[in-house]
Amino acid sequence: MEANKIETKTLIISFVTAGFIEVATRSVISKGLCDRMITLGAARLLEIILLMLIVLTWGRGLSSIGLSRSELVPGLKKGLIWSAAFGITASFVFVVLFFAGINGLTLIQAHLPKEPSEIIPFFFIGGMEGPVAEEIFFRGILYGFFRRWGAVAAVVLSTVIFVLAHPIFPGIPLPQVVGGVVFAVAYEVEGSLMVPITIHALGNMAIFLLCWIT
Repeated sequence: MEANKIETKTLIISFVTAGFIEVATRSVISKGLCDRMITLGAARLLEIILLMLIVLTWGRGLSSIGLSRSELVPGLKKGLIWSAAFGITASFVFVVLFFAGINGLTLIQAHLPKEPSEIIPFFFIGGMEGPVAEEIFFRGILYGFFRRWGAVAAVVLSTVIFVLAHPIFPGIPLPQVVGGVVFAVAYEVEGSLMVPITIHALGNMAIFLLCWIT
């Protein structure tokens, strides 16, 4: 993957924008000013739109984050292949853990809404909007910026920030660590942001579904 695609100016503007939206979202939710699902959905959509505008206005265009039109469909197809391979690997690990007397589901717990009416919006926001917004920011922009110091540094730094940006449970947040590494490596290898977006979205959907069923 080509280095130096994301400039410092683009990174700073994106970081401030994403940070402001996150703080504002939490404030609105904590004060009960608007429905939680509506607020989260609007925030993720706003992040997607603004981050793409930032890359278009102050960056080098959507191709600099692997989202050029020519990369969308091929990236989606490759993402499905990566997702299948990741799913098979995860299933094998769960089987090994099962025979070792460990319940693998305890490693992928998700906080699902208590209200049944919020389940479908939650799956849409957390399984589609969230992955798009996060991949644009963490892989497209952050990874793209850190890539100037090499692929290993970019994988480590973008994954660390990705993990810290999510709620930290007691112990190692294994899903975020594994996910951050896999998403970054997939982006590095394929060069299309649609690949990690697809893996991220399908992975989230699978985790939500498992937690909901169990």
